[in-house]
Amino acid sequence: MLTRFALFVLATVSLALAAGKKTEVTFYKDVLPVLQKNCQECHRAGEAAPMELFTYQQVRPWAKAMREAVLTKKMPPWFADPHVGKFSNDRSMAQAEIDTLAGWADSGAKEGNKKDAPPPRTFATGWYIGKPDVVIEMPEPYDVPASGTIEYTYYIVPTGFTEDKWVQLAEARPGDRSVVHHIIAFAREPNSKWLRDYPVKQGFVPKRRGEGGGEGGVGGGEFISGFAPGAPPEMLRPGQGKLIKAGSDIVFQMHYTTNGKAARDQSKLGLIFSKDKPEYRVVTLAAMNGKFVIPPGAPAHAVDGAITLHGDTRLISLFPHMHLRGKSMEMRAVYPTGEMEKLLWVPNYDFSWQLWYQLPEPKLLPKGTRIEATGTFDNSPNNPHNPDPTKEVRWGDQSWEEMMIGFFDVAIEAGKNPIDVLRAPRRAAPGSEN
Repeated sequence: MLTRFALFVLATVSLALAAGKKTEVTFYKDVLPVLQKNCQECHRAGEAAPMELFTYQQVRPWAKAMREAVLTKKMPPWFADPHVGKFSNDRSMAQAEIDTLAGWADSGAKEGNKKDAPPPRTFATGWYIGKPDVVIEMPEPYDVPASGTIEYTYYIVPTGFTEDKWVQLAEARPGDRSVVHHIIAFAREPNSKWLRDYPVKQGFVPKRRGEGGGEGGVGGGEFISGFAPGAPPEMLRPGQGKLIKAGSDIVFQMHYTTNGKAARDQSKLGLIFSKDKPEYRVVTLAAMNGKFVIPPGAPAHAVDGAITLHGDTRLISLFPHMHLRGKSMEMRAVYPTGEMEKLLWVPNYDFSWQLWYQLPEPKLLPKGTRIEATGTFDNSPNNPHNPDPTKEVRWGDQSWEEMMIGFFDVAIEAGKNPIDVLRAPRRAAPGSEN
């Protein structure tokens, strides 16, 4: 018979062996759930990613590349510093999930048993937001040449709305993703003078630089939705909506880029309306600066922009925008008390991924709050994306030029005019009654 001591030793050794034995990581049991949660939204047919990640046969060739991408946190794309702000759409992968993908690649990327696979994830086809109530399409296709530079091209499309519409979900979809760098769809009110000298239902390039406008605020058109790599559709909470007034037009701002092959695009905008009039109207504003000069070779040139809010608002989301020399951006709120709060810090900006950062709950910005943005640009030879470090850089539409915009969405009471949030109240004349 084994002595009590011998039994203790045997049990200890067994536990040690069990602890030291590694659990086999397989595709169906371990990897596929991680891909469903974090990757398949983009890595599927018709979406932005270059390959699908659904089956073992599709994923196996990319095992080592996926390992590198998640260990370096290149994927999933998410650039906000976790110590500044909290965001409901945080794409960061949990460490356990990173370890699973890396461990699978390191252990031979085994398939495992198909019976261990989770149920397949289902996605909306054609439209991320679901079937739209209304689809507004460019009136004619645009033929993109194989090479050359294409200036921003605009299309004005009447909505035909005979009553005001409150939009809760909006999605801009390119006809050919390979040549569409971005789409911005604006609502132009019936009495607006913006682009009034240009034809309707026919593509055009504004004659004067900067005439297209639309980089934020509500002076030209009001931002409804957009498309850019990584940017999600406009998906507002119940009780929130974007207003398109009766008789308004949709203005498509199209940025096409050539890729060596001729292509044809006919992009469109899908809208889903609120069933009831919302409590809050959502508008897109911007802290921006268009009068900067970035010196040749500058490794970290800072540019500041700011906007003061002259009414109470609720902050919903933030969206930093720069071009190829963009290095980092910080966005801040300076409250009427003088207190400053960091809202977003993106230490490694990536022009290839245009991301909105959505707050878990709206944040009150009292009247008099100033939203500030500081963008830093790397115009040095050390920036691998820099088109030409020997030249100074100014504001411009094309990717080899630059922009510095801190977009942000705010909610105001549905009956209020957004212009009142941007326009400082007039001071009473001396001696007049208040």
